[in-house]
Amino acid sequence: MKNNTIDKKEIEKFSKIAEEWWNPSGKFKPLHKFNPIRIKYIKNNLINDFDLTNKKKPLNGLKILDIGCGGGLLSEPLARLGANVTGIDPIKRNIEIAKHHLKKSKLNIKYYNFSPENFITNIKYDVILNMEIVEHVDNVNFFIKQSTKFLKKSGVMFVATLNQTLKSYIFAILGAEYILKWLPIGTHDWQKFIKPDELIKICKKNSLKLESIDGVSFNPILDKWNISSDKSVNYITKFKKN
Repeated sequence: MKNNTIDKKEIEKFSKIAEEWWNPSGKFKPLHKFNPIRIKYIKNNLINDFDLTNKKKPLNGLKILDIGCGGGLLSEPLARLGANVTGIDPIKRNIEIAKHHLKKSKLNIKYYNFSPENFITNIKYDVILNMEIVEHVDNVNFFIKQSTKFLKKSGVMFVATLNQTLKSYIFAILGAEYILKWLPIGTHDWQKFIKPDELIKICKKNSLKLESIDGVSFNPILDKWNISSDKSVNYITKFKKN
């Protein structure tokens, strides 16, 4: 077993398009469209767990670690909602872009160029985010194990990823990459998609109990993403540390 979560091919691939992070019409356009539903899901699933009452800043005071934060697309809106956010990413250029964008947004986010196995901190976080990242790492089990060590007892981990089904191959690869050109060809490797049962099993082994699992579907008529019961392509999970 490799004690490493970095897939060099993935690093090279995403390094090439790092400049595009904050362009809503660029290579990360699908993530820009995806972001509102991710933020809403995270917020709604944390309010009850942490008894959050500040309406203007509902995540006020929560310590969040965004693993594989990219250019900060998710880190920034969560910081605006009051969270104390730290973002880590193994791609140096991603962190440079994220830090550069902070100068405009003037938010207090700490960004570091690390993968979870190389990140050292004494902080235990209330929330860990692994959003659209597990399908790009080498050794998912080790990745989850390393991520979990930063989570405090009863802390929450969100994992959003792609199911390994025929439908996900048709929609996420043939459709999104080859036909609609939403994503650069080669963005995803279907072999690295992970079935929910497999993810739940890995998380259970690492002291994480499943709290909820939901599908995320795209509505082409409304041109927006929604939480749904269909987990055959995209799905999002919430785990709690035992």
